[in-house]
Amino acid sequence: MKRSAAIYFALFRHRFVAWLSLLAAAALVAGCATPERIAGDAGNAFERTGRFSLTAEAPGQQTEAVQGGFAWRDDGRSLRFDLSNPVGSVLARVRVEPGSAVLERSNGEREYAQDPDALAAMVLGESVPVSGLRYWLQGRSESGNAGEQPESLSENGWEVQLSRYDESGPRLLRLSRQDGGRRIQMRIAIDH
Repeated sequence: MKRSAAIYFALFRHRFVAWLSLLAAAALVAGCATPERIAGDAGNAFERTGRFSLTAEAPGQQTEAVQGGFAWRDDGRSLRFDLSNPVGSVLARVRVEPGSAVLERSNGEREYAQDPDALAAMVLGESVPVSGLRYWLQGRSESGNAGEQPESLSENGWEVQLSRYDESGPRLLRLSRQDGGRRIQMRIAIDH
């Protein structure tokens, strides 16, 4: 009887420690995944922080996926957003001004393009609608004709689902695009 109780206790302790370790790891990742707000004069700037995932699928090919966090600051003229890995370390900073877009990696390397969509395609190898996100994150269409708190938009080849609105805009965005045989999907979840 003592031996079976000892085995039971050892098994219980092992599972309990494993469960606690998993819970602690999940809390650590969840706590660090959101990047810091981008500093600057609050003024009229539109700001959001959250997480994203991007997947690209094509028949007969392995699915490509990337995920992480972001901080977004847009004052209408210039845009800046930071991209972080799933544990919250900033991997790249993007600055967009009229006629130019610059990506600066954490190691100091820089990439340049004329607009943010071209920069995203060059760096990620996938089409990402950064210029559309300026509007969609605020819950409006690029043309401004979507109505109040639209649930869906179809612009520039992207199907956009918007939901869970707060006072600044949607807190959940789902984007999808069929590009030849490839299906590209992006999910954006806004924190707080």
